[in-house]
Amino acid sequence: MASGEGILTDGQWKKLELATQNAENLSSSPKSHPLFADLNIKSPTGGKGPVAGTPFRHVRRTHSGKHIRVKKDGAGGKGTWGKLLDTDGDCCIDKNDPNYDSGEEAYDELVDSPVSDPLDDYKKAVVSIIEEYFSTGDVNVAASDLRELGSSEYHPYFTKRLVSLAMDRHDKEKEMASVLLSALYADVISPDQIRDGFIRLLRSVDDLVVDIPDAVNVLALFIARAIVDEILPPVFLSRSKKSLPESSKGFQVIVTAEKSYLSAPHHAELVERKWGGSTHTTVEETKKKISEILKEYVGNGDTYEACRCIRELGVSFFHHEVVKRALVLAMESQTAESRILKLLNEAAEEGLISSSQMMKGFYRVAESLDDLALDVPSAKKLFDSIVPKAISGGWLDDSFKVTSDLGGGKSSQDEKLRQYKKDTVNIIQEYFLSDDIPELIRSLEDLATPEYNPVFLKKLITLALDRKNREKEMASVLLSSLHMELFSTEDFINGFIMLLESAEDTALDIMDASNELALFLARAVIDDVLAPLNLEEISIKLPPKSTGTETVRSARSLISARHAGERLLRSWGGGTGWIVEDAKDKILKLLEEYETGGVTSEACQCIRDLGMPFFNHEVVKKALVMAMEKKNDGLLNLLEECFGEGLITSNQMTKGFGRVKDSLDDLSLDIPNAKEKFELYVGHAMDNGWILPEFGFYATR
Repeated sequence: MASGEGILTDGQWKKLELATQNAENLSSSPKSHPLFADLNIKSPTGGKGPVAGTPFRHVRRTHSGKHIRVKKDGAGGKGTWGKLLDTDGDCCIDKNDPNYDSGEEAYDELVDSPVSDPLDDYKKAVVSIIEEYFSTGDVNVAASDLRELGSSEYHPYFTKRLVSLAMDRHDKEKEMASVLLSALYADVISPDQIRDGFIRLLRSVDDLVVDIPDAVNVLALFIARAIVDEILPPVFLSRSKKSLPESSKGFQVIVTAEKSYLSAPHHAELVERKWGGSTHTTVEETKKKISEILKEYVGNGDTYEACRCIRELGVSFFHHEVVKRALVLAMESQTAESRILKLLNEAAEEGLISSSQMMKGFYRVAESLDDLALDVPSAKKLFDSIVPKAISGGWLDDSFKVTSDLGGGKSSQDEKLRQYKKDTVNIIQEYFLSDDIPELIRSLEDLATPEYNPVFLKKLITLALDRKNREKEMASVLLSSLHMELFSTEDFINGFIMLLESAEDTALDIMDASNELALFLARAVIDDVLAPLNLEEISIKLPPKSTGTETVRSARSLISARHAGERLLRSWGGGTGWIVEDAKDKILKLLEEYETGGVTSEACQCIRDLGMPFFNHEVVKKALVMAMEKKNDGLLNLLEECFGEGLITSNQMTKGFGRVKDSLDDLSLDIPNAKEKFELYVGHAMDNGWILPEFGFYATR
């Protein structure tokens, strides 16, 4: 042998090295190569070797003499070794192998590990969240799960997936989907993401109709419902029509929503009840059934039957309503008391009504005793007699006794508060009928109980919550007027705290109370009744993780949304909410006209024509600010004339000066000498008797 390294000669080793170097240049049907010529491979067709430069076929011959053609890519077939660098897919790294390299393990894991797509993971997770929500109906859990999921940039897909899954289900799931979208709006899913989700749905209607024949009509109803619920703006329809081909199914959806649902008289109520009514209606029906069960029980005394009917309602989380209505019935009819107590005792012993539900029911009655006393004068006395019986019977926790004892000795102050609540209910109801703000303000002034202003605010909003959008809008407008005329910022803060502390109880009677309260809070900020920092002050005074705290957080989200001012002013259908905004614009225009050489008498007449004497403090505020900005103290002449004619009262003057004082820090950013100018204006006003004497004390603090 020419070499001791193997059985090949030196010449053969050289040829093998050359072949290795050129292996990557060989095609599946290679040209003749010197290596093959020297190895003298025979042609299967005549025994002649291939001519240089002409193609030939790779051939394998079995022991039986049959020819086997090599595969085109060189991988070979049966009886061949496979293609170059072919490896066994089942091979694994052996740590006992002498050639083992630990670095290969990391590479092997990297190659074998699947590539994770965040969107695919998100899609799988949201389907699970939606399915669970359809099973449980728990909006809070769904919102929490979606928030914890993160990947908020994919929320438009959630909107699309939620609606598309509901479209192929019963009316119950459709209603649930609409309720969930309203709950998630602005809090978890931004308005733009809701809109983008519906745009995706419109573009995919042609595919949806394959599985859902009435997809056009169903999606049109979803869009109409979203507009009624104010999670889509009405302009969504016109903008979507421009972006969709007229021949598309998506275009048909928009036309159907416009003509079939949103143009009909009373369309809002029709759309809300299209899928069998909202959850609020379901609660009302449950309350009605509970009343019927209790009345029937008082008549026949069949405890077993009454418990069976309560159990069949299937609303264990709502059993506190059974307790409340039973106790009220016992106080209204003393002959029914013994049977009612027997029923509650039996329900507690069977475990039908839990101790927490029993306690909740008693608390609700305790909090409404002042109102109950209007119809049942002895309600407080009767309730105080029932509580010890319940505790001694073992079906009411003894801890409730402390709460009950706190209300034991009623003073004249309590009687005064009770009478105040009674009077304010009448005043508010009259206002809802007449829409007469000056008359309401006069009525409150006659009561002469400013210490109860927060109570009035709570009562006003509570009554409005259970009424239509008209009354809600009137309540917000009234808050603006009261802020201008009678109430301090502290009154509003305390009133909203009282409201939010009882938000959970309010939600038992008004299912959407939390969202409505958030709208009232946000609207108060937009109307300058509260400052944004006041929300933080309110939140601090509420228990953490309570419904009230969540409501404040929702209000912040509403305020921070794009076009929040316009949206919130129209939150309950617009209308009177624009009166204040229009008045501000008109006041600004008349002051600008007066500042450029207008006539004082004409300016006074314009102020008089506004017909909003309770809003004249805005004239004072804007006039003072404009005098600072324009360096034109001549605007004070207008205020002097208005005061002289009795057009602007001292209260309104003082209120206007007070509002400027509160905003001096912000004004100083644009008007460096704002504080010095304001002090001069205050001195001038004090000398002329425009403002109340006590303002001078506060202005110098």
